[in-house]
Amino acid sequence: MPTLTSHTQALTATQAEKLRALLKERGFEFMTKPYCLYAASKPKVNVLVYEKGPKVVVQGKETEDFVTNLLEPEVLGEAKLGYEEVHHPEMFQSHIGVDESGKGDFFGPLVIAGVFVDGDVARRLRDIGAVDSKRISSDERIAKIAADIRAIPGLAWEVISIHPERYNELYEKFGNLNRLLAWGHAKVIENLLERVPDCPRAISDQFANPKILESALQKRGRTIELVQRTKAESDPAVAAASILAREAFVGWLKSQSRHFGTELPKGVSQSVKQTAASLVNKHGKGLLQSLTKAHFRTTTEVSSGSDSDHLNE
Repeated sequence: MPTLTSHTQALTATQAEKLRALLKERGFEFMTKPYCLYAASKPKVNVLVYEKGPKVVVQGKETEDFVTNLLEPEVLGEAKLGYEEVHHPEMFQSHIGVDESGKGDFFGPLVIAGVFVDGDVARRLRDIGAVDSKRISSDERIAKIAADIRAIPGLAWEVISIHPERYNELYEKFGNLNRLLAWGHAKVIENLLERVPDCPRAISDQFANPKILESALQKRGRTIELVQRTKAESDPAVAAASILAREAFVGWLKSQSRHFGTELPKGVSQSVKQTAASLVNKHGKGLLQSLTKAHFRTTTEVSSGSDSDHLNE
């Protein structure tokens, strides 16, 4: 079994301070990191405690030792690592997980992915470190884990990339992002059910209106239990789907960046608008339809020179 090299755990404010004291006692070297209450390290383990949550992220070759011998017994007061099947048995039953990437990015496609798991596959996903893609900052690490995911025997996966031109057509047709997103989720579920027709359940993030996704499902999808919940990425199938979706999204951005000789940034930042404005100056406004999500307010801002960073979904 591969060694655990990353672990994330929610903390209370009291637990965060208790952990700080324990790290000082054990001679950890402290440093300042963005968005962190504190960060500390030893040669084979790094500990970052983020303000938001708070939560602790443990990384390095001695992650498992740190979690089982310090974090769980002395801070959390309970053993969780390795007991996921006891606490969350539903994660290890056959099901499909669905997630997307690129929804909030001006440049690039909307990518929706789905992964089918059973108990053995879910355990393998845990072992290779398949966690929510938002917790993996490195594109190279995303690509490595995505390759490991696809290599797992018994795992079925589906990725649909809705490139900007098609995305803009569909957005006009559906009228809003939630309906477009539901259509994509439903299509991924339907395609996977062709290969695993006996799958009893599918999990996704909570839609603002749950009935939008329910009504988008076709004949096959309506035969299964559809679970929509917040923080669905804690499920191994949804986490794996998030990684495959992110890999495809990042791959498209890199490919188009090479084609145009300029980096297409993620998100909707000032640098995104500056890049878009530069491309428009070189190639004309028509290029936005093939590179960007045209309904974002950024489109108007690029055209009008507005400084607002907001988008309109």
